[in-house]
Amino acid sequence: MELIIPNTTEMWVNVAAFVVLFIVMWKVAFPPMTKMLDERAEKIRDSIEKAEETRVEAERLLEEYRQQMADARTEAAKIIEQGRTVAENMKAEILAKAREEAEAEKTRTLEAIRAEKAAAMAELQTSVADLSVAVAGKIIGEKLDPAEHHALIERYIAEVGSLNEK
Repeated sequence: MELIIPNTTEMWVNVAAFVVLFIVMWKVAFPPMTKMLDERAEKIRDSIEKAEETRVEAERLLEEYRQQMADARTEAAKIIEQGRTVAENMKAEILAKAREEAEAEKTRTLEAIRAEKAAAMAELQTSVADLSVAVAGKIIGEKLDPAEHHALIERYIAEVGSLNEK
């Protein structure tokens, strides 16, 4: 069996080539690659920071929106309650006014009835007085003079009025 032993000359040439290649890469290729990786890392870091800022702002806006919605609901409830109160007050005022008008109309009607009754009574008393004088004159058979006529009417009206009051 044969051992595999490397050729030392070739090995030193390969090591020297690798070291030269590594130094060239270190000086030429690695700095731009490192710079590019650093820039990319910085962009990613900036994007993450911006995303975090955007998330915080979105949460703030969401909380503000929720607060505005709660305030709007509260305000709407107040407006509805105020509308209900105003409607109830208007209803009460309209009912009170209608009652007042009905009471006033009732009072006017009663006053008109009383006035009509008084006028009818006065007319009836006058008619009754005239009829009574005429009947009395026929019964007595003579005409009364105006003073006696007036006195008789006054007496009769007083009697009829006292009967009405009972």
